[in-house]
Amino acid sequence: MFTGIIQAQGTLTRIEPRGGDHRLSIHSDALPFATIRLGDSIAVNGICLTAVELDTRSFTADVSTETFSRTTLAHWSVGRRVNLELALLPTTRLGGHLVSGHVDGVGVVISRKEQARSFRFTLEAPAHLARYLAEKGSVTVDGISLTINAVDGARFDLNIVPHTLGVTTLGDTVVGQAVNLEVDLLARYLERLLLGDRAAEPGRQNISLDLLKNSGFIA
Repeated sequence: MFTGIIQAQGTLTRIEPRGGDHRLSIHSDALPFATIRLGDSIAVNGICLTAVELDTRSFTADVSTETFSRTTLAHWSVGRRVNLELALLPTTRLGGHLVSGHVDGVGVVISRKEQARSFRFTLEAPAHLARYLAEKGSVTVDGISLTINAVDGARFDLNIVPHTLGVTTLGDTVVGQAVNLEVDLLARYLERLLLGDRAAEPGRQNISLDLLKNSGFIA
């Protein structure tokens, strides 16, 4: 588990096919490597990866075909800057929100506009994630815990303050860029809970108005 509060930035130094999947290496001068052990989880642009090799300033992780196909990894190349966060501890301040590091889908940056000292970003999520987006709710973008300012269909607005722009990759993010999205953990589980026994039915995915009426949630 993570909080979406970025601890450091790193640089992709290697990415290569390995036995049907991929292996990548990340270098960082700011991540506290003295506290990291083999097998630890590290979020890389919101993707939970396991450290399989460690050096004084770098780590290596394997990436499954599932992860490669569901994230922005296919667009990465050597030299790319990435956001890094170590898994939270019981003593960690929960400054963001609970983040699993399991990317739900890939979104696209639609616009980026200056707004006083901040920037207003508009992103578009895949249609199947739109139901999890709520005004003043939480969303994770490339591993960064952010507050949604407005929602219009599958599009949502974010206000990015100068500090966040400076300590994450959002400062370099441009219109048209693909980003990793993870929706709020509680919203995802709430949907399954509302399905009740119907969650076990094959093909059952979504909550409909008829389902809520028949289950007594609305009149």
